[in-house]
Amino acid sequence: MSMLKEFKEFALKGNMIDMAVGIIIGGAIGKLVGSLVDDVIMPPIGYLMGGADFSDIGYTLQAAVGDTPAVVLKYGAFIQNFLDFLILAFAIFMMIKMINSMKKKEEEAPEEEPAPSNEEVLLTEIRDALRKQ
Repeated sequence: MSMLKEFKEFALKGNMIDMAVGIIIGGAIGKLVGSLVDDVIMPPIGYLMGGADFSDIGYTLQAAVGDTPAVVLKYGAFIQNFLDFLILAFAIFMMIKMINSMKKKEEEAPEEEPAPSNEEVLLTEIRDALRKQ
């Protein structure tokens, strides 16, 4: 089997295409949720905290000397990224919870009773015939 044919079979499998679509949609949702956090959720939180932005907080291990830049431990950026992660994770959790509740409502819809099998129909006819005698 030629390498091109093997690659074609690999690339065109249904699960591979589903995964590619999932990755593309995931990237788009990532941008959407990132914008939600950065542009909608964080500004009010920053306002309530007095405009606090932790990303500039740090501890200087060695001051800048001449052309050598300062060595700074930027733990504030870590705190800011951690808070962003918590907010992002919570937003995704709420979105997944909403999607699952909509799926659950669809599953709760009553199912129609299955039609009786041929044996059940015949047995019912026999029972009814015996009752008439």
